[in-house]
Amino acid sequence: MSFQTKNITWFLKNLMSAAVFVITLSVFAFAGNTPDSNAEALDMVWILIAAFLVFFMQAGFAMLETGFTRSKNAVNIMMKNLVDFSFGSLAFWAVGFALMFGAGNAFIGSEGFFLNGVTEPTQYAYWLFQAVFAATAATIVSGAVAGRIKFSSYLIYSVVITALIYPVSGHWIWGGGWLSSLETPMIDFAGSTVVHSLGGWAALAGAMIVGPRIGRYTKVKGPIRGHSLTLASLGVFILWFGWYGFNAGSTTSGTDLTIAIISVTTTLAASAGVVSAMITSWLREGKPDIGMSLNGALAGLVSITAGTANVSPLSAVLIGVIGGIIVNYSVALFDKLKIDDPVGAISVHGVCGAWGTLAVGLFAQESFGGVNGLFFGGGINQLLVQLLGVVAVFIWSFGLSTVMFLTLKRTMGIRVTEEEEILGLDLVEHGAEAYPDFTVTM
Repeated sequence: MSFQTKNITWFLKNLMSAAVFVITLSVFAFAGNTPDSNAEALDMVWILIAAFLVFFMQAGFAMLETGFTRSKNAVNIMMKNLVDFSFGSLAFWAVGFALMFGAGNAFIGSEGFFLNGVTEPTQYAYWLFQAVFAATAATIVSGAVAGRIKFSSYLIYSVVITALIYPVSGHWIWGGGWLSSLETPMIDFAGSTVVHSLGGWAALAGAMIVGPRIGRYTKVKGPIRGHSLTLASLGVFILWFGWYGFNAGSTTSGTDLTIAIISVTTTLAASAGVVSAMITSWLREGKPDIGMSLNGALAGLVSITAGTANVSPLSAVLIGVIGGIIVNYSVALFDKLKIDDPVGAISVHGVCGAWGTLAVGLFAQESFGGVNGLFFGGGINQLLVQLLGVVAVFIWSFGLSTVMFLTLKRTMGIRVTEEEEILGLDLVEHGAEAYPDFTVTM
């Protein structure tokens, strides 16, 4: 085991130990209080720990995207993930949270800008939990447009998606809006559509408008290889780890014992996604592909996110298996359409997010989440509502993102010059190199 790997392992072990320590301290601190106040405090601690886990997913996205792309753009990827969270948090604090969760109408919220009126500590904890979700939606686009988008244009995108695009459709489903108020409400427990599909459809718009990397479909046979599958693999493990905060944390209650079931369905779907993606790539290409297997894990995770609290462990495996197969063929389809997505973000988040949302209407069981899907005698209504939500969010996210990216293209420009792209965005945009002591191939 290398020194770097030992340090990473040590860090992850101590991170888990710290989380357990915080919970233990909290429990002792609550001794002597009433059962209700203890439960409230434990819930808040759980929300915060889950938020910290989801925040750590930013590191996972950064490693994944960096590993799957060229070394000359590594600094640029780091910067984009950093500003996604930083600009995104400020935009969500100022505007996004109010549009998503503020009192308003069926389409949009209109109260609570700059957290005005928020006074309770639990409300602040909830804001933080939702802010890291908003940043996750924003960062999905980063990998799809890697290696050719202007950093200044990307900053504007990051603000727009967290201040407007994500919160409005999020209000429809999580904020008391029209999709949650139907006679049969849409179910998207932790955000297969609210977060992942929305980000995936924005990525589709960005990749189409910014265009493919130089030589991607003219000179290069097959994909342009990323510079570090080691970093990409680390990124996936970090994302998988953070996903327990994403899914189980969406109970927003440490006293809700379904967090155990949710953790199990999350694990099984991700594992099944790896296996099915690996086997599918093996059958299609003659070898088990590591990149597709890594994306299979994410495909399983994205696919289970909507129904993680509503399906059985067996159904979670089936959902993950189908997600792993879908991601293989989806990546191939977008390549055939010459839509250049270096990390497979559109397929993983957009397409598998849509599949996971629809899967709730098929596999939901009353004994797990109180609702039966089509395969368990619940009829077709839930599936139709799930489909309505998928289509509505696609139209909103892809449509508004297209308008935004086209506006940027026609005003300040969206793509770096050919010379800058060949040289690499690290030098031309940031005046830095990720690997200054090594020879970088162009």
